[in-house]
Amino acid sequence: MSALKDKLKADLSVSMKSRDEVRTRTIRMALAAISTEEVSGKAARELSDDEVVKVLIKEAKKRREAAEAFAGAGRAAQSQAEMDEHAVLEGYLPAQLSDEELGRLADEAIAETGASGPQAMGQVMKVLTPKVAGRAEGGRVAQAVRTRLAK
Repeated sequence: MSALKDKLKADLSVSMKSRDEVRTRTIRMALAAISTEEVSGKAARELSDDEVVKVLIKEAKKRREAAEAFAGAGRAAQSQAEMDEHAVLEGYLPAQLSDEELGRLADEAIAETGASGPQAMGQVMKVLTPKVAGRAEGGRVAQAVRTRLAK
């Protein structure tokens, strides 16, 4: 059983009672995404906390990208609504790594693999990705590694 999923359900109850529409809508959406993930595949299963975090990261990324798209189209109200939902989801995710921390972890992974040059990118990513799971977006991780391998 996932403690994070239980927390989401409890928070949904609280947000409904306090009539917090943004929080209620966002948590419902997150729980729906988790349920969808649980029944995808050959057999229904219970997600672990790590798997729930992955679903929430995916949903947060969707909200951020939608907010950017709405802002680019001059639709500030929709953009703000997406950012509000993103902020709610962030509260359930592990703290994000700073650029310095991410850079340090990338340097360690490069040293660990003995990699040099851009062709070693996959090798470094394979070592680094599990270390930053949930704490940095894949694009940011890839950029940090790319920058360091180009030196």
